Amino acid sequence: MVQVTDRAAARSAKTALASRFAGDPGVAAVGLARQDAEYVVRVDLTEPGAGARVPRHVDGVRVITNVIGPVRPL
Repeated sequence: MVQVTDRAAARSAKTALASRFAGDPGVAAVGLARQDAEYVVRVDLTEPGAGARVPRHVDGVRVITNVIGPVRPL
């Protein structure tokens, strides 16, 4: 049976990653998302190379990355 990540576990993993990447210019945002009927941590990146620094799992929670490009004020 596949274990589905609950929201509380995903929030905890999100907090850990947000602290770890605070101030990292390659990371634009860290948030939660639903994917394949479970919660995951989503890390938005400003450049593809930053993805190499992001772990694929944190405390058993899957981490996905998405390259959104540079973030600029409107």
